[in-house]
Amino acid sequence: MATELLSRPAPSLQPFLPELVYFEPGALEYPKGKRIMEWAEKNGLPIKQTTSHNRITDLPGDSELEKYKIAKRTLVVGVRKTLKFDTSLPSAEYAIPIATGCMAHCHYCYLQTTLGAKPYIRIYVNTDDIMDAAAKYIEERQPEITRFEAACTSDPVSLEHISGSLKELIEFMADQPLGRLRFVTKFHHVEPLLNLRHNGNTRIRFSVNADYVIRNFEPNTSGFADRIEAAGKIARSGYPLGFIIAPIIWHEGWEQGYGELMEKLKQSLPTDAETKNSLTFEMIQHRFTKTAKRVILERYPKTKLEMDEAKRKYKWGRWGQGKYVYPDEQAEALRVFLTEQIFEKFPQAKIEYFT
Repeated sequence: MATELLSRPAPSLQPFLPELVYFEPGALEYPKGKRIMEWAEKNGLPIKQTTSHNRITDLPGDSELEKYKIAKRTLVVGVRKTLKFDTSLPSAEYAIPIATGCMAHCHYCYLQTTLGAKPYIRIYVNTDDIMDAAAKYIEERQPEITRFEAACTSDPVSLEHISGSLKELIEFMADQPLGRLRFVTKFHHVEPLLNLRHNGNTRIRFSVNADYVIRNFEPNTSGFADRIEAAGKIARSGYPLGFIIAPIIWHEGWEQGYGELMEKLKQSLPTDAETKNSLTFEMIQHRFTKTAKRVILERYPKTKLEMDEAKRKYKWGRWGQGKYVYPDEQAEALRVFLTEQIFEKFPQAKIEYFT
């Protein structure tokens, strides 16, 4: 009996259900805001009004860590006021803002510092305004193709059952000869996307990693098997498919771990996924800043994440901010190994970048 229990797969992660929902001014003037209100009421969720997400001060919790955890389970529904898109290279020309924040607890995530001390999950209800702004960016860059990344500040797949925003963007982009949508996810809840009209203009990517990384540093995300099963569903729905291996972490047994990852991908994907779905890979080595290290250790004091500056190389960023990456020798070893694995298992796939 004990052996049988151990062999059973872990239960799948359930769709996100917040513990508290706030509505900002104007949100209920939009159909999406009204739908989310009805959804929250149907699920019996506590609902409050706020003048701004920055003014939420009544979250329970006796410590900053407790309030942080509760904030990760709090949904704020509002209107996106700033329609100037940030750049998102090398993934895309622009980040398209449909949501902010994430319920996952990935220890290494850059959102630890980007979203500050109150990492609420925010859904923007004025999707039409956002799509109109995207259309203007496409027009400005014609005849070049313009790519939009929808997962820079959130994991939109994890919110699709609440927002429906990806459906709107995918169908909008299907009609844009010079527009492309991209997003990446660690969640397997892709059913709302499977039967949409996409015209091949949306690339859906899944974040994958060695088992060691997923087990130790990615709490509250879908398991590897569920992600790969979801990738197969996306492939069979005809979407361009991709994988992001990130962050690539140097750890004991890393060659075996990443070798097993690539073998599992090879075995799990539909046999025609590589050619039919123009498979791509993106690779990002683990990096951190001094600020990120401090915040991560405050929020996850028992983390096994290696952040020893003495073992790293300091790399200046484009905006004058530096970060710690692996020394050149280690980075090159990671790059060469994974590149060889990809070309061996998926010879027709495209590697978009290693950074």
